[in-house]
Amino acid sequence: MILIADSGSSKTDWRVITEDNKVHQTRTVGFNPYYQTKEDMELGLQTPDLLSWKDIIQEVYFYGSGCTSEANKETVKNAINSIYKDAKVYVDHDLMASARATCGHEAGIACILGTGSNSGDYDGDKITNSRPSPGYLLGDEGGGTYIGKHFLQDFIYDDMPTAIREAFIDKYHLSIIDIQDNVYKRPFPNRFMAGFCEFIAQHKADPYCYELFYNGFKDFFSRHVMRYKDYQNKPVNFVGSIAYYNNDVLRQIGHDLNIQINTILETPIAGLTLYHQKKI
Repeated sequence: MILIADSGSSKTDWRVITEDNKVHQTRTVGFNPYYQTKEDMELGLQTPDLLSWKDIIQEVYFYGSGCTSEANKETVKNAINSIYKDAKVYVDHDLMASARATCGHEAGIACILGTGSNSGDYDGDKITNSRPSPGYLLGDEGGGTYIGKHFLQDFIYDDMPTAIREAFIDKYHLSIIDIQDNVYKRPFPNRFMAGFCEFIAQHKADPYCYELFYNGFKDFFSRHVMRYKDYQNKPVNFVGSIAYYNNDVLRQIGHDLNIQINTILETPIAGLTLYHQKKI
């Protein structure tokens, strides 16, 4: 029996595939070795579902944000082995999850637009090329944190339509000081900033909010997709809530830039499940 995990900064989706190909699932908090220690992860893994499977899991395939370097992979592997002591644990980055879920064994460009962002050129088996992914402070173009950060900057500088500003205040009751405290003094400021994308999407009929997504996605295409060789002749696939719930904007940019956008998934877990079922 194998356990598959797709982990982002905000949540982790888990699925068990039994020997008769039945699937069980659960969800936990997100894990990222850049921001969490092994001990933090071990604590987050202590859920009833995950503990109930500890004696039957033989293999674990964990795909997660921040799981690029060997050191970070080892941190995650050790945390998982604290529960599944006899299981073989394979840790890979979330970009591979995106590629396997959306492309399967076909070539294409795999992208992530969730809390953060990432991309890679996939040959049907492995990522052959990828762009830098320096995190929310230095990158993450088009991701939720990137868009939310621009929205909060405009709020602080009073550089947004009055109706949007008033609606934001009515909903969240946040002052500028409250925003600064959440960004600079509290944990996971990336999640805090990305959390406002739901509000922005709800007001997407307003040109200001629409353009926040459009410009953020355009920055992503410019810094990522359009840097790959022959990108206009390859299908471009996405996973992530920001891409999924704003696919209208994403596909409009694809049309404007003559880029072929194919599959857009909210999460890769279903595609990963199919991928690993075929390998059993």
